[in-house]
Amino acid sequence: MCGIIGIIGRQEAAPLLIEGLRRLEYRGYDSAGIATLVNGRIERRRAEGKLVNLDRRVAENPLPGTIGIGHTRWATHGGPTENNAHPHATDRVAVVHNGIIENYQELKAELEAKQRRFETQTDTEIIAHLVSQYLEEGMGTLEAAEAAFRRLEGAFSLALIFAGEHELMVGARRGTPLAVGYGDDEMYVASDAFALAPLTNRICYLEDGDWVEVRRSGAVVRDASGAVVERPIRQTSVSGALIGKGQYRHFMQKEIHEQPAVIGDTLNTFIHPSTGAVTPPDMPFDLAAVPRLTMVACGTAFYAAMVGKYWFEQIARIPVEIDIASEFRYREAPMPEGGAALFVSQSGETLDTLEALRYARRQGQHILSIVNVPESTIARESDMVLQTLAGPEIGVASTKAFTTQLTVLACLALAAGRARGTIPQEREAELAAALREVPKRAAEVLNHDEAIRAIAAQIAEARDVLYLGRGTGYPLALEGALKLKEISYIHAEGYAAGEMKHGPIALIDDGVPVIVVAPYDRLFDKTASSVQEALARGAKVMFVSDATGLERLGDKATWSVELPAVDPFVAPILYAIPIQLLAYHAAVLKGTDVDQPRNLAKSVTVE
Repeated sequence: MCGIIGIIGRQEAAPLLIEGLRRLEYRGYDSAGIATLVNGRIERRRAEGKLVNLDRRVAENPLPGTIGIGHTRWATHGGPTENNAHPHATDRVAVVHNGIIENYQELKAELEAKQRRFETQTDTEIIAHLVSQYLEEGMGTLEAAEAAFRRLEGAFSLALIFAGEHELMVGARRGTPLAVGYGDDEMYVASDAFALAPLTNRICYLEDGDWVEVRRSGAVVRDASGAVVERPIRQTSVSGALIGKGQYRHFMQKEIHEQPAVIGDTLNTFIHPSTGAVTPPDMPFDLAAVPRLTMVACGTAFYAAMVGKYWFEQIARIPVEIDIASEFRYREAPMPEGGAALFVSQSGETLDTLEALRYARRQGQHILSIVNVPESTIARESDMVLQTLAGPEIGVASTKAFTTQLTVLACLALAAGRARGTIPQEREAELAAALREVPKRAAEVLNHDEAIRAIAAQIAEARDVLYLGRGTGYPLALEGALKLKEISYIHAEGYAAGEMKHGPIALIDDGVPVIVVAPYDRLFDKTASSVQEALARGAKVMFVSDATGLERLGDKATWSVELPAVDPFVAPILYAIPIQLLAYHAAVLKGTDVDQPRNLAKSVTVE
């Protein structure tokens, strides 16, 4: 989940490295550092905490040099201290690393037996020592790097520079992404093309197991066997503009308020402009013939998949299995012949999801993905990509990515229903019309911002919060609880409303707010019964429903939020917004770091 960048060229590297790290800070912000070569020597500047601390350190003690590497860290091995900050170095080699070296203890013991001394608690430091050891044993620079890569177990992307080698940088990837950028007599590597966007739009993505020799004049890519291979150089569509907050206090707030626009942008890629029908791109396989759809994701994307399960089963009558990516492949699940697997990820680089995709591929499944980054590894390894047009999402807590994922899933479910003949034409037209209304209705929901802020002032005082929902409201309850935990650090749990009396009701008293997601649908009365049970035990209830629902129960709730009356099919997209706003305002009132909450990173590229 760390961010890495490397530059070799003619201009001073340090300012460019820091600018690249600023674009990668969403990947980790426990500490940061850069290293360059100064008259052949490796020189470093590192700082604990956020990138501004490193920026200050470099301003006080400038770091010259035209070749360098940089890193922004999300701690795995060892605390977030300056000593554990990357780059790690010996007098021969400096390295930055994203991932985990699983056999580092074995390698460390071997190197300590050869009188090598370690200064940090990290797994990364062994890479610098291992390469250095091979150099001291007489290997050439590239030979030593390749020999070290062969010894490493785990998932990693790396960039290395070498003392005295002003014209050489080496990168490698296994499991986690690494891109090579091509400039004018200048070359780059980075864990994310977003970091390189101001520098170049010509990008080569390394494939799993590749390593690369980078010089100012170009790059030579080798595969895991050491053979020289060609990897295509692509024109990336990633914007070079550093995304700003505009008039908003936080990226998360901005991204919440962007949802009407980005939902509309995403819908426009699926809605036929003249007929208004949902027309997704041609499938590389027959949706009507799929015996089962397996949906896999992590975190918020998993809750989007949970909503999708309801839609696919109810509308298209496709049996759906959903699973958390980090568990899926370890179950060694049997998968049906001719089945399809759908993977949902904002970044397209989530390692657990990527490995689940590869398992499904080995099982002979058709591979679909829903991603926000069309050049990501998951996208490149899919048979078909359905892109969300959320634009860059900088806040760690996902908002607009979630609602655009739901939008794509809704469109795909409708298309599957049509292909399988399970939805009448009239009903399909009604649901397509409801989808087209979502951007306008989302803008109406945002008008409740101030009212939800007032409610959040009271929720923020709680130690524990329960979220309840039924049907598609259940995944939203889980998502609402996750949002509150992520950014306000309030303990929260989401439950299917009918499960409350099977245990969670024991927690309820007047100090435990209950947030209820309850559109007026065929399950409303059952949800209302669960609300009555909570009220009978003194709970303070925030009731989110439409006018009909509030008329039935709103006067009994402590707080009510009225959402537009819409077809229950599209309700999950709209009902996501108030729970996002509630979490956002609670976090602001508690004074937490909303965009970069503690212990979290945006792109999870380690298992």
